[in-house]
Amino acid sequence: MLIRSAVIAACAFASSPSLAQNFWLPPTYTGAPLVSYEDGMGVPLPGATAAEQRAAVIWNVRSGLNVAALQCGFDPTLRTAENYNTILGEHTAELTTAFNALTGYFKRTSKTPALGQKALDTFGTKTYSSFSTVKAQMVYCHAAARVGRIGVFAPRGQFGAFALEHLRTMRNALVAQGEQQFRMPRPLRVVLPRMDEACWKKDAYLRSCGGVVAP
Repeated sequence: MLIRSAVIAACAFASSPSLAQNFWLPPTYTGAPLVSYEDGMGVPLPGATAAEQRAAVIWNVRSGLNVAALQCGFDPTLRTAENYNTILGEHTAELTTAFNALTGYFKRTSKTPALGQKALDTFGTKTYSSFSTVKAQMVYCHAAARVGRIGVFAPRGQFGAFALEHLRTMRNALVAQGEQQFRMPRPLRVVLPRMDEACWKKDAYLRSCGGVVAP
């Protein structure tokens, strides 16, 4: 009975889903931790204080994980939605502080409260949209799953440090890349002659017509 139980447990472990299931060898997308809210990491915030920049980094990571939760459901083993919901629960206080800091920034830099709210909404929309991808979906979902799993275990009060460490990785993963274990050769480029009568003289093709690249 003991041996049988051990065999069953071993089979269950061997068949458990892996984070790298959608790649044999995933592309390299990791990057160095940020020091501040660097150019290219999100919507620019001119004149932002250090606290406001940190809030922007936090909000970018939150937005990126939210997009992954919505777009990566094709592979339930990545657990992007479950990890995102866990992060919201574990880091509510720090996420709220970040949102309040961003709200204060747009109020401070806008002429009226209404314009400040509009600027905040625009920032949120652009931030979410910046993580949406089609060509790089597989790469991004893999990266976001990895980052989200790390975020689940980030200590409370340390989400800002976690965000600084992983935002560049999430941005890098938005560039389309493929399977790294098995490289497929590029297809041959086939050029076909044009078939309109103007390119033919009797049975001879006129080189001046060039050709059409086959799809």
